[in-house]
Amino acid sequence: MGIKPSNKQEVSKMDVTIKNKDDNLLVFTVEGVDVPFINAIRRICTVEVPTLAIEDVDIYKNDAKIFDEALAHRLGLIPLTTDLESMVLASECDCEDHCPRCSVSLLLKEKGPKTVYSKDLKSQDPQLKPTYDTIPIMKLKDGEEVELEAIAQLGIGLEHAKWQPTTACAYKYYPKITIDAEKCESCAKCVEECPRGILEFDDENNKVNILDIENCSMCKTCVKGCESDAITVEGQEGKFIFKIETDGSLPPEEVLTRACDILSGKTDQIIEFCEGGI
Repeated sequence: MGIKPSNKQEVSKMDVTIKNKDDNLLVFTVEGVDVPFINAIRRICTVEVPTLAIEDVDIYKNDAKIFDEALAHRLGLIPLTTDLESMVLASECDCEDHCPRCSVSLLLKEKGPKTVYSKDLKSQDPQLKPTYDTIPIMKLKDGEEVELEAIAQLGIGLEHAKWQPTTACAYKYYPKITIDAEKCESCAKCVEECPRGILEFDDENNKVNILDIENCSMCKTCVKGCESDAITVEGQEGKFIFKIETDGSLPPEEVLTRACDILSGKTDQIIEFCEGGI
């Protein structure tokens, strides 16, 4: 039995405005979407966009006061720059073990006394390396040595948290603050109660002004402080503020783009299933 989509479905227009952007942070507003859509993007950004992380560690020598298992675990949590264009997931590679197409080798050989940092991991591919140089790995006392080879592979956060590209990925409704001029007694109590300084009292015009509405957390402390019920705080339906912060393995805009591509692929599969029948 085939399932045909309705021709009467309305297609809404989605508007995206970038508010803040740097190497590891992207903040934008999106309008014209619903909660299931924006939450699907959030989840995919967090656990389905692949990144590179150390999976296997061959330890040849370890004189430090840290167990091999703890050392391997610590190495696995070091963020690595990722190239999704030239690499594939290990499950999709046709090699028998490891190859440059699905993995990269990082060598560590140091002798104390010194603190070993992430920059001491020497990658066979200079483009695929720790994103930060100053992540401490271990301390070596005089005469102590460590020698190992770490193999990094692509993976997704659904398998292990070390493959999550985001350190923060969240959204909230775009705030909407309404002040009823007829009810407002100009007592400025709402201004005093606001913990983020969103509101300001205008002495000249004897009214409350809204300063930075996007910084509003919608805690409604100002509403509780208004005895005349002149102020309301709510979220705008269909409009959100979205924040993506990455660990440096991938730029936030690439994480977002990849997440959209993955979601699009999922919807195509559903459409093909529906058109093919049950």
